[in-house]
Amino acid sequence: MTDAQSPTGVHLVGSVPMDSSTEVFQLCCEHVGAHLRRLPDGETGDRSNWIGWQRAVFASTPQLQPVADDPSAPFELKSGASASDVAFPELGYAQAALSSYQQFARLKQGGTIPPHMRFQVALPTPLAPVQFYIAPGDRAQVEPVYEAALVRELQQILQHIPAAELAVQWDTAVEFGVLEGVFPAYFDDPLPAIVERLVRLGGLIPAAVELGYHLCYGDAGHKHFVEPADTSWLVRVANAIFAGVSRPVQWLHLPVPRERSDAAYFEPLKELALPAGTELYLGLLHTSDGEAGAAERIAAASGIVESFGVATECGFGRRGKETLPPLLALHARMSRPRG
Repeated sequence: MTDAQSPTGVHLVGSVPMDSSTEVFQLCCEHVGAHLRRLPDGETGDRSNWIGWQRAVFASTPQLQPVADDPSAPFELKSGASASDVAFPELGYAQAALSSYQQFARLKQGGTIPPHMRFQVALPTPLAPVQFYIAPGDRAQVEPVYEAALVRELQQILQHIPAAELAVQWDTAVEFGVLEGVFPAYFDDPLPAIVERLVRLGGLIPAAVELGYHLCYGDAGHKHFVEPADTSWLVRVANAIFAGVSRPVQWLHLPVPRERSDAAYFEPLKELALPAGTELYLGLLHTSDGEAGAAERIAAASGIVESFGVATECGFGRRGKETLPPLLALHARMSRPRG
C-alpha cells in the first residue's frame, strides 16, 4: 500500500465490549488516540447488542402488550388504547450518555484523552426499535410516540454535555433492510419517507455539536441482512441527507463487505456528493483477513475515492474483548494519524 493509498484517520462506530466506559476510553486512546477525532463510550453492559436493551422499555410501557406468550414476540397496543395514550418510560440513552461523559471529562482533564477529542453518542433511528419490537399493524402509530421519547433523551444530552465536547451519530441500519425489500415497510414510497426521517433527525442537532451518520447493512451473527450489490443505496441515501440537512455533516460511515475488494462495489461512490469538510470512513477492516484483506479493499476504494479513513463495518459489541487490542492495532496500521 503506497502513501497515496494510505487512509487518514479512524472512526469507531460505537460498541466496544469492555466492562466500563473508562476502560473503553483508555483502551481506544492507547491504540488509536492519534487517529481519532471522536470517542464513543463503548455502549457497555446492557447496551452491547445495539437496540436489544430497548425490548425491556417496550415491555414496561403500560399501554403495550406482547402479541403472544413468547419472549421474542413483538408488542401491540392493548385493547382500547391508542397511540396518544402511550407513555414510554425513560429509554436510558440520556442516563448512559451523561454517566459516561463524567468519566470522559475526568480522563480528559487528567490527560488520558487528548484535548481535541469529542464525546461521541450513537443513537438509533426511531424506525429501528419500532420495526423490531412493534407488531406491523401498530408501527405507524407508535413510531412518532417513540421518536418523541427519543428526542426527549437527546434534549437531555444536549442540555448537559457542552456542545463543543459532543458529537452525535445516527445509526441507520434497518432502513437499508426496508430499501432492499428484506423488511416490510409500514409507509408508502420508502426512499423519500426514510430520507425525510433522517433529515429531520439531523436537524435536531445544534450546529455547534458535530453530526454523523453510520449507514449499515446489519451485523447479526457477523452477517448482513442482505448482501449489498454495491454502494448504490448507500450513495442515494447519503446524497439525499446532504441535500436535505441544513447544517454541516461532519462524517459519514459506510460498510464494505469482506468479500468486496472489486472496483464494482465502490463504483457508485463516484456519485457521492460529499460536502467539503465531511469526513468519509469506509468500514473495510475485518479481523478474518486482517491487513492483507484490508489492503486489497483500500486499493480498490482508492481507485474511486480520493480521501477516506478506516473503520469496521459495525461496532465491536458482538465480539470478545480479547480481540480488541489486535483489532485496534489493525486500525492504526491501516491508517495515518490525524493531523
